[in-house]
Amino acid sequence: MSDLIKWIALETGIEFHPVQKTIALFKEGATIPFIARYRKEATGSLNEVEISEIKKLLSLYEELEKRKLTVLAAIEEQGKLTDGLRSAIIASRTATELEDIYLPYKQKRKTKASIARENGLEPLALYIMEQHNGPLNDKAKSFVKYKVTSIEDAFEGARHIIAEMINENADARNVIRNLFQREGVISSSVIKSKTEEAAKYKDYFNSREKLARCPSHRFLAIMRGANEGFLRIGITPEDESKAIQVLERRFVKGYSPSSEQVRLAVTDSYNRLLAPSIETEFFNSQKEKADKEAIAVFSNNLMQLLLAAPLGQKTVLAIDPGYRSGCKCVCLDKQGNLLHNETIYPHPPQSQTKQAAAKILQLCEIYKIEAIAIGNGTAGRETETFIQSLRFKESLQVYVVSEQGASIYSASPIARDEFPEYDVTVRGAVSIGRRLMDPLAELVKIDAKSIGVGQYQHDVDQSMLKTGLDEIVERAVNSVGVNLNTASKHLLTYVSGIGPLLAQNIVALRKEQGPFRSRKQLKHVPRLGDKAFEQCAGFLRIREGENLLDNTSVHPERYELVEKMAKDAGVKLEDLIHKEEIRKSIDLKKYINQEIGLPTLNDIIEALAKPGLDPRSKIKIFEFAKGITKPEHLEIGMRVPGIVTNITRFGAFVDIGVKQDGLVHLSNMADRFITDPSEVVKLNQQVMVKVLEVDIARKRIGLSMK
Repeated sequence: MSDLIKWIALETGIEFHPVQKTIALFKEGATIPFIARYRKEATGSLNEVEISEIKKLLSLYEELEKRKLTVLAAIEEQGKLTDGLRSAIIASRTATELEDIYLPYKQKRKTKASIARENGLEPLALYIMEQHNGPLNDKAKSFVKYKVTSIEDAFEGARHIIAEMINENADARNVIRNLFQREGVISSSVIKSKTEEAAKYKDYFNSREKLARCPSHRFLAIMRGANEGFLRIGITPEDESKAIQVLERRFVKGYSPSSEQVRLAVTDSYNRLLAPSIETEFFNSQKEKADKEAIAVFSNNLMQLLLAAPLGQKTVLAIDPGYRSGCKCVCLDKQGNLLHNETIYPHPPQSQTKQAAAKILQLCEIYKIEAIAIGNGTAGRETETFIQSLRFKESLQVYVVSEQGASIYSASPIARDEFPEYDVTVRGAVSIGRRLMDPLAELVKIDAKSIGVGQYQHDVDQSMLKTGLDEIVERAVNSVGVNLNTASKHLLTYVSGIGPLLAQNIVALRKEQGPFRSRKQLKHVPRLGDKAFEQCAGFLRIREGENLLDNTSVHPERYELVEKMAKDAGVKLEDLIHKEEIRKSIDLKKYINQEIGLPTLNDIIEALAKPGLDPRSKIKIFEFAKGITKPEHLEIGMRVPGIVTNITRFGAFVDIGVKQDGLVHLSNMADRFITDPSEVVKLNQQVMVKVLEVDIARKRIGLSMK
């Protein structure tokens, strides 16, 4: 275990003791949010990203240890496990190193070398490898029998065995691996018979660049082109003759006939075995690297989207716009419950504008609507213009809301469970309205990769993507906190220590016994034991409950401490919460002990200052340029307002209200040099952009923020 901790500390740059404590907490069943928030003294205040990295490396280590046991057992079963080999396997630090050791002992399908061995040519191969200076033909003649019909057959079979021995030599593989690492080039060319079909990949019809300089988004694009059958791709050293030369220096001795046979075997080994094998390794490692970067981009975007400013608890009229099928309208109460739904037809082909206007005004009056949410899909701009033209008795806030993923939600089991008696159009409109009220609570119901803020998310490893995005959703949910009495089953699932079963049990108990009055009542939830309570309680909020602390991020394990602070100050708990001067007068050093230090004490004081506070920012109203609703309305040089909808490594996509997002390339984002768009913009940020290019045919709009 000590070696493991040292290795993780070295890989992460985190000191030994915090790594040790974090691993111990994981072994006890602690979650990442819980450790980051409530065990700062143990970990030296590591953040969630650092704790997550420790967890990933711990998982990698555990997988490697399992693989070592499998390899040891397999070699032992063959009767070839020596003490030296056992030590080498146990000491291996990476999967690549382990697999190189195991390669000679791995069960293989029939190969040219195995056929040669069956024909009795291994002794000849070993003799040739010794590279004696004497005549070789006489030696080879003794192997001409059965299926070996000539001396040349004997030499060819021996070379196949030697080629496989070179391929399975760990040092040889490392030498070639290092050459690929230093001088690897990725190349792509179009498959000529598919030139027309492959037009969207024309940038890669004849491309060649250093692998180390190929950015993740370009690599994934090239891989997609290859997977779709349009491109032929390869990874090779810039000068492949160097690979042959470096292997010859290692294996060829002198200029004897045997040496010449080894020389031929080296070339065959590289071309037929080593190069394809190492190329595959590099494709896999580059794909993994690109996947990680793409997932990191997606995760960063997703976190920003989940933490987008909520409107809060207001009555909302939500509209899912449409032309032929009309606009589906729903009225929601302050808790997001559906009160009413119907369809209006303000646009062609029906154009019942007057009736639609009267109906909207009537709904707003009957249900005391405080805000209107309009989906940004088909007919979104036209619907916004229609709504803005109405004369409401009281001024209403009108918001355009992203529809990304709403259709996925509306057809999902979650939506069917919530609204079994309504069709997908009603569910979609409800989702739009709820997304305005609380983006986090609504977006957690949608498969994260369908939200539309990623970079090649459908091309990356889907298991890795799901793990990464689930972690982000969990982090977002726990950073905001969850209202125990209003949270949906799905939202509760992401709370630290609570899975689907406990979430279902919480909702069932809430339905049976009414709202929770205290966090302590969580212990009455079936199957929610002490460990689960410890992990989840601090992230759940109860408004107007029996204990004021239940509406803060103070953990129940620290309630006695807070009560002692109030008692020592000679005040009531509510005074400690509501009066800043009292909190400021507390000498926190008096409360430091072996378990509690200043990081936790400062968190407690901060939590007391903000009971029930949502850490997310306030929502802002945004308006697109009037009269500009489609790409044809745009002119080069025109400046228009927009909102950032997606961020990638190569730039940011901006919605300017024309049903087609424009791209602000990295080079057009700032007057200074930047390497990452997130240095300049955030998701949902309101920006002014200049139109640089409008390509109607290719559906491309080029924008600049300069």
